[in-house]
Amino acid sequence: MTQVPDAAGPSRGPQALPAFGAAAAPGSLESLRGRNRERVLSEVRRRGATSRVDIVRETGLSRSTVSSLVGGLITEGLLVERPERSVAVRSSNGGGRPATVLTLNPVTGGVVGVHFGHDSARIALADLSGQLIGERLRELDVDHDVEATLTFAADSARELMAEAALGGDRLLGCGVAVSTPVHPPGTYVSGPSLLTDWRGVDIAGELRNRLGTPVLVGNDANLGAVAEWTFGAGRGVDNLIYVMVSDGLGAGLILNGHLFRGGHDTAGEFGHVVVAPNGSICRCGGRGCLETMAGGRALVEALAHRHGGGLSLEDAVGLAAAGDAGAQRVFSDCGRAVGEALAGICSVLDPSLVIVGGKASAVGATLLDGVRDGLRRRLPPSIIGELPVVAGQLEARAEVLGAIALVTRKAPWGA
Repeated sequence: MTQVPDAAGPSRGPQALPAFGAAAAPGSLESLRGRNRERVLSEVRRRGATSRVDIVRETGLSRSTVSSLVGGLITEGLLVERPERSVAVRSSNGGGRPATVLTLNPVTGGVVGVHFGHDSARIALADLSGQLIGERLRELDVDHDVEATLTFAADSARELMAEAALGGDRLLGCGVAVSTPVHPPGTYVSGPSLLTDWRGVDIAGELRNRLGTPVLVGNDANLGAVAEWTFGAGRGVDNLIYVMVSDGLGAGLILNGHLFRGGHDTAGEFGHVVVAPNGSICRCGGRGCLETMAGGRALVEALAHRHGGGLSLEDAVGLAAAGDAGAQRVFSDCGRAVGEALAGICSVLDPSLVIVGGKASAVGATLLDGVRDGLRRRLPPSIIGELPVVAGQLEARAEVLGAIALVTRKAPWGA
């Protein structure tokens, strides 16, 4: 197994092109058009799906320039138009017609997304517009069984590609979401600090060698935020906080339309905010972290005296959804603890939206109301009154969709 840091390797794919205008003289009209073309493509990759009007607003290019560039990219087969499922544009006679958005051309190839949780692995294949083609999910001891986890990911990716009748040369990249900070973003050449059995394992290099495609790696909460912002509950909101309540706890920050990683790539390590200085020892080695009160293990242990050992977080979620009073209280308390810890971040960053995702979000109103109550206890009315708290729309697939977006946003085809 590769233990040596390794770069992600060159990108490839049937539509990969050299940088547009590379041979043009600096400052020439051809060079300028090439740079503008790259800006349009970058904006579509960044948003996943966007409109001409949004491209004009975000790039500052004129409507005529954007229209011309988009027309050319559609003709080349790099962009396609599709109906926007959630938007209707009102016509002058009062009727409505479906709005259209621009996406990368899905037939160009496939992208694999991988989410390594603590106790399961999810592998998904999507086209370049972010539409899922197929997926695999398996319970695994990811924290400790490195080889079985990597083998499952690679085998599943190949199976999904074969089922979709896509040859190996049509796999344009693989993104991986992991439950730990990633240094540096995108390449992941150092071992996870909280997953001791993975320390020194070059995940990007291992999967690249097995799949023969570029691999990028990111923190799962960060990628969950990117996914909800790109495809889900955060569409159109450029300042939001995504809170992942799952086996662990994490947060992803979208600020001014960009993922915020912080000075050391550890922004959003929400689960290890100390909320009880004399509390329990956390797996990170600290004491009284939020995760010891509201993480998956803490939630399950709170119900063990009534339901016995062997209970999983999914079992606890099912109990709460079925109306079990004890389970509902556990998730309500969890939400309240999360909300109180989140309040300081909201006071500083002033987000427009809080999205709650992860396995526990399936509980629904019980958890969300707890988060709102925790925020209400710590935030002044002027702030909490304008801060919506909503459930993520992508549920358990948020992190794997974020891993897919990690690739499509960085992919060089056509730019």
